[in-house]
Amino acid sequence: MKKFILALLAVMLIVSSASAWTPRKNISVIVAYKAGSGTDNTARVLSRYATQTVGRTLVIQNLEGGSGSIGWTALSQARPDGYTIGFVNLPTLCSNIVEQLGDYKIDDFVPICNHVNETSMVLVSKNSPFNTLEELVAHAKENPGKLKASTNGMKASNHIGAELLAKSAGFTYMAIPYGGTADQLLALRQGEVDFSVAKEADIVSMLSEVKVLGVFDASRMAKFPDVPTLGELGYYNKWYGSARAIVAPKGTPKDVIEFYQKAFWEAMNNPDYIEAAEKAGITTLFMNAEETGKLINQQYEFCTDEVAKLWE
Repeated sequence: MKKFILALLAVMLIVSSASAWTPRKNISVIVAYKAGSGTDNTARVLSRYATQTVGRTLVIQNLEGGSGSIGWTALSQARPDGYTIGFVNLPTLCSNIVEQLGDYKIDDFVPICNHVNETSMVLVSKNSPFNTLEELVAHAKENPGKLKASTNGMKASNHIGAELLAKSAGFTYMAIPYGGTADQLLALRQGEVDFSVAKEADIVSMLSEVKVLGVFDASRMAKFPDVPTLGELGYYNKWYGSARAIVAPKGTPKDVIEFYQKAFWEAMNNPDYIEAAEKAGITTLFMNAEETGKLINQQYEFCTDEVAKLWE
């Protein structure tokens, strides 16, 4: 009897293993921004190590435009067979939905996990006459509407950051949308605009070309200990930043989601990945599928409530 039970358990294990989903071909990973952008850079670092845990090559597919809406529309319409997944940026995904910039809704995506959580910061070019955030704000107040800020798209994440700063500091400015963060920061470095808001991973390759004047957090960032928080200066006193999560199209089977959740968790805990992420200025924050779903919903509420009031 004992041998029969053991044999039965062995058969059940084999059947269970055989039925568990694993990919049989390479995976398309949609990034809704151009090559060289902050999202693209972080996605490529993770994909390099996730390829080992997934067992197939993760092929980055850059579908840029429309503040991310072109790529996310394609992702929402992809076959839910496990062979197309993608990165979504928060809160931009949610603000796009609120603004009806794309043909998709929150429930058109199934969360897999969160990858990155990054604090926003106020930047000027290295040649800027402003050396402190107080100087920039004072000049903006003396010259209403004259300062120019590059953004990653109308009401996208970095535009929201610029508005949070301006509203809390009491000045007006001119927002100029670019195709994405990479173009936004190129405009800043070339002197086309006066300031920008972006994240650490966005500027890690250009730290010698920009000055960080302030950070959106409750405490100073360890890598920028001399840079004040906005709250210290009497401006916006809450954390604000961007999360980058990995999702699949609606209808993707549960076992596929569980496979990727485990594979990405293993990749993000690989010591080699951790070292590479630190060098790239990537702030990794793994959240499982359930936690990521809650984060997306929280960001949607943030966009429908607090962000909407910025443009009233």
